[in-house]
Amino acid sequence: MAVGEVLACRDELAKERRIYEEMAVEPSVQYMPAPSLKRLQAAISARGAEHTASRPALLRRLLPWRGLAAASIVVAVVALGFLTANRWGHLGGPEYHTVTTPTARPQDEVIRAVFAPTVMLVGLQGILAEAQLRIISGPTEAGVYSLAATSRRPVSASLALLRNHPEVRFAESTQREQPADSRDASPRESP
Repeated sequence: MAVGEVLACRDELAKERRIYEEMAVEPSVQYMPAPSLKRLQAAISARGAEHTASRPALLRRLLPWRGLAAASIVVAVVALGFLTANRWGHLGGPEYHTVTTPTARPQDEVIRAVFAPTVMLVGLQGILAEAQLRIISGPTEAGVYSLAATSRRPVSASLALLRNHPEVRFAESTQREQPADSRDASPRESP
């Protein structure tokens, strides 16, 4: 045997011993639960101590979240307050009206009139132009129109023109003054 062979064998023996030592390392998990659990707890404690932040650092990290949480609560309370105030204003009653409900008469109303059902729009406009009146509301379910004067003509003159027209079934003044002729104040019968 030559010196070269001895050196080669010695190197190979050293390699095999290193491989054996690496294979003979203590297993990381033991099959016995108590020692394995103790080792796991020790490893967790060691790592936990490295990653545990100091109390001031923890507070600095939590403060922005606390501020955001408080701000979101304030926003929610304000929004709830606006919604409640908005709904509170709608509790007074309905915001609609029907044509058939009694309402206060307009201030410029002077005559209420009922026209024949056969009167056409052109005829109605002609009657109103002749009497110098305009429609301010109506007709109601009963067919009553509220009329207002378009000129300085006396209401009694406009009322007399309406009552003498064959297409007018009924006409009366809403003003307190009484017409001079009591015959003109009576409702007209249909022909």
